[in-house]
Formats: sequence, C-alpha cells, structure tokens
Amino acid sequence: MDTFDQNHIWHPYAKVPNAVPAHLVKSADGVYLNLESGRVIDGMSSWWSAIHGYNHPVLNKAVTDQLNKMSHVMFGGLTHDPAITLAKTLVEITPANLTKVFFTDSGSVAVESALKMALQYWHNKGQSNKNRFVTILGGYHGDTFGAMSVCDPDNGMHHLFTGVLPKHLFAKSPSIVSMDEALLDLESTLKQHSDSIAAMILEPVVQGAGGMRIYNPQYLLKAKALCEKFDVLFILDEIATGFGRTGELFAFEYVDVEPDILCLGKALTGGYMTLAATLTTDDISSEVGTLMHGPTFMANPLACSVANASINLLLNYPWQDNIANIEAILNSELSSLRNEECVAEVRILGAIGVVELTQDIDIEKTQALLIEQGVWLRPYGKLLYTMPPFNISKQELLKITKAITTIVKL
Repeated sequence: MDTFDQNHIWHPYAKVPNAVPAHLVKSADGVYLNLESGRVIDGMSSWWSAIHGYNHPVLNKAVTDQLNKMSHVMFGGLTHDPAITLAKTLVEITPANLTKVFFTDSGSVAVESALKMALQYWHNKGQSNKNRFVTILGGYHGDTFGAMSVCDPDNGMHHLFTGVLPKHLFAKSPSIVSMDEALLDLESTLKQHSDSIAAMILEPVVQGAGGMRIYNPQYLLKAKALCEKFDVLFILDEIATGFGRTGELFAFEYVDVEPDILCLGKALTGGYMTLAATLTTDDISSEVGTLMHGPTFMANPLACSVANASINLLLNYPWQDNIANIEAILNSELSSLRNEECVAEVRILGAIGVVELTQDIDIEKTQALLIEQGVWLRPYGKLLYTMPPFNISKQELLKITKAITTIVKL
C-alpha cells in the first residue's frame, strides 16, 4: 500500500483518504495481476474490458506498430486508416441498419452522444417537445450528467444528484418483476408520455453496475415493438455486454432486434485503452445533421489500431466455445451456493457469474481474503461476482470459484 496514493489520489467510487487501500500492481500478464504483495488472477477483466487478458503479443504489436507511425491526430478535418478500418468492421458486425459510426473516448460519452443524437433528431423534425427518455429500473449507463440521468434514480450510485438531473421516466424492469408486468408498465408509460419521449435506452439482457441482473431477451423484441408503435427511438447500451461477454457477440443477438442507436465500449480495445463508439442509422444521421460533439481524443489512432487487432483476434478463435466452457464451470461450481442461508440469488450468463448475498459485503476484509487465495475480485454492495478474461484456463477459473465459495461459506 502506497501512503501517498491513499492520501492524495482519488480512486473511483472512493473518498480521500481511501477507506479501502488500493493494491499496487507492478505488471500484468495473461490473466494475472502481479501485485506488490503477490500474484493474483484477475476475475474482473479490468471491469469487463480485458477479454484477452494482459500483455497479449498481438495487441502489444498493434499498439507499437501504430506508435511508430503516429500516436494521435485530431479527428476534426482529418482522418486515418485505423479509424476507417474500425468503422468498417463495426458496421459489418452490427445490424444492417446501423451504418454510421461516431467515435468517443469513453462509454459514458458514447451514451451522452446517443442521447444528444436522439434529442437533435426530434428537434430537427420539428418535435422538440420529445426531449425526455424512458428506461428500466436497475440500470446503469455511466457517470456523466446525461448518463446519470438515465441510471436507476433510487437504488443506483447517483441519487445524490437527483435534484439537479433532468427528470426522465423509469419503467419496471423485467429483471425484477415478470416480463409481462414489465411490458404492461412500459406500454402504459409510453402511451401516457410518448409525445415527450425521444428514446428508450437500456442494457440488453444484463444490467451491469446497477445490480448485475439478468432478464429474458424476449423483452427486447417486445420493447422495441412498443417503441415503434409509439414513435420512440430505441437505444441499446452494449458497453459492458458487447464483444462476447454474454455468449453472443452482442447481447441483443439473443433475439432478432435492431436498435436505432447502439453504444459500444469497454472490451472494444481488449482493455488496452479507452475508446467507445455510438452507431446509428442513415435516417437518424441525416436528420441530426451536424452533431455538436467532438472529444479531443476522438478516434485516437492507437486505440483504433488495438481495437482492430482485438476484434480480429476475438473473431478468429473459438471464443463461443470458451464462453460456453466458462459458463458451464460457473454453473457447476456456483449454483449450489443458492442453498446457503446468506445467499439471496446466484445469476450466471456467459462469462458472468454473480452471487448476491443477503447482507452488504465488508469490502476491505473480503478483498484481503480473496488476495490471500490468489484472486482479484471487486465486490460491491451485496454482490460478489466475476467476469473473467475469455482466455482463462479451467484451473484458473476453478481457483476463482473456490475463492467465491470460501467467502460465502465463512
């Protein structure tokens, strides 16, 4: 533990001094973080992003090759091959209606861009009254102001800002109530407020930091149909779920649904550096016209280059088999924890395993115990969960599940 770090550096979702000490990472390779105190398996993929693990030779080469050409160039009035190649790939691997790509430098900003596209679309169509959003409870879309406004207003991380955030609409979540009840509530909300709703935004199938909940993919199809009926755009936030995490390349592929706007990020670069993208249709882009948004590091060439290498790496090995194997092991090793008195629920999909406890977790104590067992996880609230790199071995994954089981049974 570095005392300067603890007393002067503000870490995410923490205070200064940091109540839970940060562990010093000296290096990383494969699925391992080499801490000052020892070597641990990263069961978090650096918050969903490092799907190929660390220090991967293919991704390293992509970065260094590009570094020898140029590290960055402004995207205003200029372009470059890494961005062109990446945009072509994203258009190719996403639904056919998504033909336009707007690059940003983080997932939250990809969401901000999506919200602005929707608002500007309706404004330019002469319907500036359509300036609100609808989403489902239990969601999380980022920490910037627009993104915060469509996160869960009561049980999310941003209730402190409720008084200054725009007031949007929240429907019941199919991860909390039955799908039929959730759809009836959404239909009622749309029927009552469609004249003021620009778009619906939600995370497909898996709600991430808002509670790590999983719901029936059929909800997506029916929600999209309702949005079409009431003339509301449909935005999907695949920042956490994209690029194979759920067992499909994108979570919306569990059903045949096409979003009007799609947000991507996190695993886009294989966890090497920050990059995100917002994709949309010909109709929306032409109606929006000039979008007044332009991050300084938009379409950074290094990030685009490693994103190209990461996607190519993913699509050219049997990633679906890897995810199926991870899911099978998570099921076999964690499902029995449902019988423990302290466990409220166990949820598993693809390379995501969640154990929800009945009481809040002592984060500092739990992380210390996990590290003793050679595992890095980042529990929060009542949730003890893992989303490991796709290249994790069976033995390494079993070490994670054993550590989770040990914690639960303490």
